[in-house]
Amino acid sequence: MADEVARGYLITLGAKRAPNEMWRTALSQVSISRRFEWDSAHRIAGHEGACKAIHGHRYAAEFEITAPSTDSLGRVVDFGEFKSVVGAWILNNFDHTAVFDRDDQDPAVEAVIALNERMGKPVYRLAGPPTAERLVVELAQAIGPLLAARGLELVRIRLWETPNCAALWSA
Repeated sequence: MADEVARGYLITLGAKRAPNEMWRTALSQVSISRRFEWDSAHRIAGHEGACKAIHGHRYAAEFEITAPSTDSLGRVVDFGEFKSVVGAWILNNFDHTAVFDRDDQDPAVEAVIALNERMGKPVYRLAGPPTAERLVVELAQAIGPLLAARGLELVRIRLWETPNCAALWSA
């Protein structure tokens, strides 16, 4: 078998496959991932601890994507395109702003909303408390269709709210 591999063929159950076929098969099972980081504030109204106050996090999310096939270079997609799609959405919606529950009418929340509006960084409003679990689902629902429009499939997102705490969404 070592001789067969050395000559450029892979033997699978006694059948020879050409190297290009081997790579096509292997690449069809490949996904890629990229990490994105941003700063955002939130509060969890009704939380039993400190998270009921407005506070910030350095969020990090790892997005994993795949495609039905790779391009002519053997890539799922160019990492730059991946970055531009996901990064632009995060920059425009979550970065350097706040994420609040649509129903949170606390005067401090309303003050942040007004301030951020004046500063050109509108607050992002969720249908429910902005927990890590809700944020990762929101990311999947918002970014999944953007990737699908490019023939890409969102497989998984792991969102870290802190270095030790993360929420995971999987397709």
